[in-house]
Amino acid sequence: MFLKSSFTTLVVGVFVVYVLHTCWVMYGIVYTKPCDPPNGANCISPYLAEMPKLQMSIYSASQPNADGGHTLIHKEEIFDVQDKFERMINVSLPKKTRSNGTLYALVFIHQAGVTPWQDPRQVHLVAQLTTYMVPKLPEISLISREDQTKGAAEETQHQRKQRDGGPTGEGGGAATSDQLVSHWRTRLTLNIVGDHFVFDRESLPSDVHRYLRVFQNGKKMVYLPLLFVDELSNRVKDLLEINRTTMELPLTITYDVISLGRLRFWIHMQDAVYSLQQFGFTEKDADEIKGIFTDTNLYFLALTFFVAAFHLLFDFLAFKNDISFWKQKKSMVGMSSKAVLWRCFSTIVIFLYLFDEQTSLLVLIPAGVGSVIEVWKVKKALKIQVFWKGGKPTFLFGKLDESERRTEEYDTLAMKYLSYLLYPLCLGGALYALIFLRYKSWYSWLINSLVNGVYAFGFLFMLPQLFVNYKLKSVAHLPWKAFMYKAFNTFIDDVFAFIITMPTSHRLACFRDDVVFLVYLYQRWLYPVDKTRVNEYGVSYDDKPKRKTHKD
Repeated sequence: MFLKSSFTTLVVGVFVVYVLHTCWVMYGIVYTKPCDPPNGANCISPYLAEMPKLQMSIYSASQPNADGGHTLIHKEEIFDVQDKFERMINVSLPKKTRSNGTLYALVFIHQAGVTPWQDPRQVHLVAQLTTYMVPKLPEISLISREDQTKGAAEETQHQRKQRDGGPTGEGGGAATSDQLVSHWRTRLTLNIVGDHFVFDRESLPSDVHRYLRVFQNGKKMVYLPLLFVDELSNRVKDLLEINRTTMELPLTITYDVISLGRLRFWIHMQDAVYSLQQFGFTEKDADEIKGIFTDTNLYFLALTFFVAAFHLLFDFLAFKNDISFWKQKKSMVGMSSKAVLWRCFSTIVIFLYLFDEQTSLLVLIPAGVGSVIEVWKVKKALKIQVFWKGGKPTFLFGKLDESERRTEEYDTLAMKYLSYLLYPLCLGGALYALIFLRYKSWYSWLINSLVNGVYAFGFLFMLPQLFVNYKLKSVAHLPWKAFMYKAFNTFIDDVFAFIITMPTSHRLACFRDDVVFLVYLYQRWLYPVDKTRVNEYGVSYDDKPKRKTHKD
């Protein structure tokens, strides 16, 4: 017991140190030490403090260094750093870009009346207007075989054939379904630091250094405007697939002033997303992380970090106590085996559904781990033993004692009543989806139908355990430590349901579980722990032999 308590204390201690360290690192990111005094020899002053007249010019080019030509696509002749704006333009695509090529935007901030190519005090950045992704498969009606995106699919197929060597496939094989296709980024978000911050050359932040262009103006050092291209605002939902016949595409140019602290934070987040992509994260996986930062208020994002940290702690403690509970479990008295089987089935279906929807790894990986654990729980609950003979497994099921059989009777009775309501609803929903909705394949329809049944009516399968608790008038058999950690995480999941991108049905399921947990808590209050009943380890505290009374 001491070792267990020490291990939990150690985990909590490490968690506290981690949170404090992260807070210190975040403070170091958003706070920059100014130069003191401001006119010192080591100070670097802002060029914007001189209130120069500036222009913004944006060019498109097929090369990042503009070799091979460039085209002016937008110009802000009267550009005020403090005034934000949004412009919608159409950009003509060169033939190379339409043939699965790339296109870049060259953004210049330069002096008014001077072309950026001749201005020695211009600052510029290069942004990629295209990216490569596997196109989304068209969804069809499985009954009529109609395709809503028929025209677009035919054009895409024609484009891929042309790219692979012509309509007959000469010069290359047929296009594969996982072939990368050039997509157009419909948004270009630009920022400039509006603070007239004076940097200290001796303590210049490394993240800002790469964006800093400095020139000598008399005896003092001056830095040009800090221009930043916000790559985090480029979301997958805004991408357009480029077809060979597409001559021009829309582009929304958004500009806003930004603080130095926010700029440094954005640089670090952008670098973190890039590092994840280098480790194998796809564009869609990275997009889920981008959504956390771009679609969320910065202060709410800080709150989300602390919530996520506690979620991680409770996840670990719930996992530890849940494994310990089932590892030592010897009797299924008071436990609904049907609920365990259903939980196993539903977690596997949810995992397959999330995988089919190409959900973020942030959601997919925990779901996969949970599926494996639930399979192990089924093995323990049904007392299954696996023997291998000649490479073939043989399964042996254990026998139930009298108390377990009584629990099983209550469990079967509850499932009988539920089946009258559950099966017609699931079957009707599946038939409705087959007739009126569109799917990529029959497998996609099957998984979606199963998961809709799980999400919509899955909480009903948690009711047999409530029914068993009611019949036995006890909740002592439940793993309450793990249960309470999961209860905390369920309410934390409600917060994440609005932050992390996930299917709507998965989001609604988070709120559905809250109701069931509240009922469990009510039963906990209604049925106080009776030490004469067996606990979660199949042990009764009153099983110990009583001492004989002393006779006078």
